[in-house]
Amino acid sequence: MMQDIKDRADIKQLVDTFYTKVRADETIGYLFNDVAKVNWEQHLPRMYDFWENILFQTGGFKGNPMVAHVQLHQKSPLSAAHFARWQELFLATVDELFKGDMAELIKQRARSIATMMLIKVSPSNDPKSII
Repeated sequence: MMQDIKDRADIKQLVDTFYTKVRADETIGYLFNDVAKVNWEQHLPRMYDFWENILFQTGGFKGNPMVAHVQLHQKSPLSAAHFARWQELFLATVDELFKGDMAELIKQRARSIATMMLIKVSPSNDPKSII
């Protein structure tokens, strides 16, 4: 029987499994591997902190993910399809590993985050597009 997400070790398992899929993904892998050139040794612990804070309000995450994604978008445009694929992989990974209230909550938060990031990077929010 599948367990719910209960601690940082579960967050770590989720994040590691998810990013293994992301790195190999045909739709979004290049953004992480080739465009952002993610340093995984640094990035993964930050993602553990981020999701642990999202789920358990630990206060352990410092940073502004929105700024990082806007900067990435300037290097290589992020599309609705990119965010949809990210979300699809994340939700599927949660469903593979966990079941329960916290699993549902992290999926809800992931959907919200993906939606907000898409809104923030979409061309209609670019002041230059008005000119």
